[in-house]
Amino acid sequence: MSQLAIENLDVYYGAVHALKGVSVHAEAGEIVTLIGANGAGKTTLLRTISGLVPAKSGRVMFEGKDITRVPAHEIVALGLSQSPEGRMVFANLSVEDNLELGAYRRKDKPEIRKDRDAMFQLFPRLLERRKQLSGTLSGGEQQMLAIARALMSRPRVVLLDEPSLGIAPLLVRDIFKNIVEINRRGVTVLLVEQNAHMALSIARRGYVLETGKVVLEDEAAKLAANPEVKAAYLGG
Repeated sequence: MSQLAIENLDVYYGAVHALKGVSVHAEAGEIVTLIGANGAGKTTLLRTISGLVPAKSGRVMFEGKDITRVPAHEIVALGLSQSPEGRMVFANLSVEDNLELGAYRRKDKPEIRKDRDAMFQLFPRLLERRKQLSGTLSGGEQQMLAIARALMSRPRVVLLDEPSLGIAPLLVRDIFKNIVEINRRGVTVLLVEQNAHMALSIARRGYVLETGKVVLEDEAAKLAANPEVKAAYLGG
């Protein structure tokens, strides 16, 4: 049984058929990446898994439980969280307050403090800026905060949506190192990423989405070597 299994998922935005029979799975401890052009349905898939977008048909299974119709806040409590596209930090709150909000479903205050300190170890820049308003951080720092906030709920699976978008190349490398470290600590990662080269370099397996359908599924190294994938997503 896969830790996360998406089975024949159909999703509509009004009359637009955004996801067409999509099936994807992630085993415990994997990094799995979804690559594809803008509008392929990658973000829609993550938002459906998270309970933010309703599915028309198909199902989302998490650790053997059908969560297709479970409300988003309950999905977080079950052990699955998301770092959204565009970061969406609470700009008028401090870095520390954003992290506290990531743990809003938890009541174990000493453990929450321990996890917050672990996030400061993982992302030292956040420690330097712990009292700073999140809206004043750079794009890369906000991305680190969005990922750290998602981890504060102690997820067993984390969904990362475009972590490198709009970020300076030097910080992109740092963020991908952090993703590998998060995974090494036992968190399964489902990664949506425009930077297909970086995503495939850290993932175990990958899927290619085109116009709402999975058109390719393989080990990440094989996708990276695939001439069609190279031509379409890796700059030849």
